Amino acid sequence: MGMSQVVQCSNGVPDWPKVADWLAKHSSPAQMRMIDGQLAFPDEMPPADWRELRVALPQGMVTIRRQITTIEIVTWDNADESMRQAWEMVARAFTELGSRSSSQ
Repeated sequence: MGMSQVVQCSNGVPDWPKVADWLAKHSSPAQMRMIDGQLAFPDEMPPADWRELRVALPQGMVTIRRQITTIEIVTWDNADESMRQAWEMVARAFTELGSRSSSQ
């Protein structure tokens, strides 16, 4: 079982490189593990139309599922406090980047 939270991206789902850069700048670098069910290299970038990512953060793994204007972020139900903070950091990245206008 897992815990999930859904983020509404009012200006569209941001590109993964922007999210990865945001996470790195906020001391939560993410390494790719899977893209749409396929194993990936740690520095591999997903195609623009990705549906599901699994990324490793320093605290553990999260799954990111993409819909048209929302992102669902999933982690284990028994995640410790540091993992929950990482899970929240991924949600914050998508929230901030997905609510910015394209001119920012």
